[in-house]
Amino acid sequence: MSRTRITWLGHATVLLELDGVRLLTDPVLGRHIGPLIRVSGGPVDAAQLGRIDGVLLSHLHADHADPGSLKRVGAPVIGPSGARDWLRGGDVRELSAGDEVQVGSVRVIATPAVHDDRRRPFGKHAEPIGFVARGSVGAYFAGDTDLFDGMDDLRGAVDVALLPVWGWGPSVGAGHLDPQRAAQAVAMIGPKLAIPVHWGTFALPWARDGASDRPAREFAELVAELAPAVDVRVLRPGESAEL
Repeated sequence: MSRTRITWLGHATVLLELDGVRLLTDPVLGRHIGPLIRVSGGPVDAAQLGRIDGVLLSHLHADHADPGSLKRVGAPVIGPSGARDWLRGGDVRELSAGDEVQVGSVRVIATPAVHDDRRRPFGKHAEPIGFVARGSVGAYFAGDTDLFDGMDDLRGAVDVALLPVWGWGPSVGAGHLDPQRAAQAVAMIGPKLAIPVHWGTFALPWARDGASDRPAREFAELVAELAPAVDVRVLRPGESAEL
C-alpha cells in the first residue's frame, strides 16, 4: 500500500499524507479571496478533511493565509517568523530557512523562498519560506517563490515537488514561478514526481479564463524537454497522486 498520497485541493492547498502524518499546506477553503472567486473546484469542507496534524503556512499573502480557513482546520501551524503575531497567538511554531520541526514521524524543514514578505496592503511582514516534509520519502512544497541560489541543494532530498506554475491573473511577476521557471526548478531539484499547483483555481469575476489549464500543460511539456526522467502529474482540484 502506498504510504504517500498527495491531494490537490486547489491553488496552494495540498493535503500531504506521509507515513500516517497528515499535513495541509496554505489552506484557503472558501469560495472567495477578497475580490477573487473560485472558478475551478468547489469550496472545501474542513470537516471532511479528517485529522490534520499540522498546517504548513508558507507566507502571509491572502491567497495563502486565510484566517477563517485556519480557524476551521484547527490544527497547529508551522509558519514563517511573524506568523504567530499575525495569528495573535495560538499553537504556532515559527521557522526560518534551515530550521526544522518534528511532526510525528515526519521532519519538516523550512527552505528559502524569494517572494514579497508583506501582507498587503498594510499588513504584517513575515519572511516567506517553503518546506520539505521528510519521512520515507521527501516532499517539497515551494509556497510562492522564484528560482533562488541553492535550490539545487534540494537534489537528492526530494522525491516529489509541488511547484507553483502560475497565479490568478494574466501574468505573474517577480517572486513567482511561471511554467518555464518551474520547469527549470524541476531540472535543478530532480524529483521523481512533479505536481503543478497554484494555477486555475481563482480568478477575478470578469476574467473567468483563470480556470485555464494552459500553465499546467505548458509546464508538463517543458519538463519533458528539460528533465525527461521526471514524471509530471497534472491534477484537478480534489484529485490525488500516490507514491
